[in-house]
Amino acid sequence: MTTAYPLSWPLARPRTINRKTASFNKRVDTGKGWSASKELSVADATRRLQLELDRLGARDYILSSNLALRLDGLPRSDQATPSDPGVALYFSLKNVPHCLPCDTFLRVADNIAAIAKHIEATRAIERYGVASIKEMFAGFAALPAPAGQRPWREVLGWRQSHVPDMQDIQTRYRKLTKECHPDNGGTHEKMSELNRARDEALKEVS
Repeated sequence: MTTAYPLSWPLARPRTINRKTASFNKRVDTGKGWSASKELSVADATRRLQLELDRLGARDYILSSNLALRLDGLPRSDQATPSDPGVALYFSLKNVPHCLPCDTFLRVADNIAAIAKHIEATRAIERYGVASIKEMFAGFAALPAPAGQRPWREVLGWRQSHVPDMQDIQTRYRKLTKECHPDNGGTHEKMSELNRARDEALKEVS
C-alpha cells in the first residue's frame, strides 16, 4: 500500500473535535494457555485495510496520515502517535476517485482499522441487493483540487505534453521525495504538494 505524508484531509469533511478510544484490538497468544487483547499496530491495521481494498476491487489506493515516513515510503516504527491522528484513504473504484477520511479515534492505527471496518460493512450491505457498492460510495467521491494549486505535471517537472505511465510517476515521486521531505531540507508544504501531484497523476493515467 502506498502511504503519503503529511495528512491531506479533504476540504469538505469537518474534523472531529472530541476523539475517543477505539476497541479494534487483536487477540494474541500469551503462551500460557489463554489469549490476551493487544492494541493494533499501524502495520496490523494496514494489513486489514489492504485485505478489504482487495476484496472491494479498489485501485491506486493511497493512505495519507501524519506518520512521518522513511525514504522508502513506509512509516517509521519508532515514532509517537501524532497530535493529529487522522487518516485519509484515496482510491479509485470503477475509474471514479474516492476519499474515505477518519479522525474519530485517538490513534492512527484505530482510524485505519475503522476505514477497513467501514468497507467491510458496506460490502456486506450490498449482499441484500438494495444498493450497489458504487451507489453506497457515491457520497465519498473525491472533490476536485482547490483553485490556485499547481498542475501535477508542473509539480513533477514535466511538460504539459508529456504522458507518463504509472512507473514513470512513482520513479519521479521517489526522486523528488529526497528533495521535498522535511528530513532532507524540504518542508511539509512541499511534501504535501508532491503527494497531491502524485495522487492526481496516478488517477489520470489509471
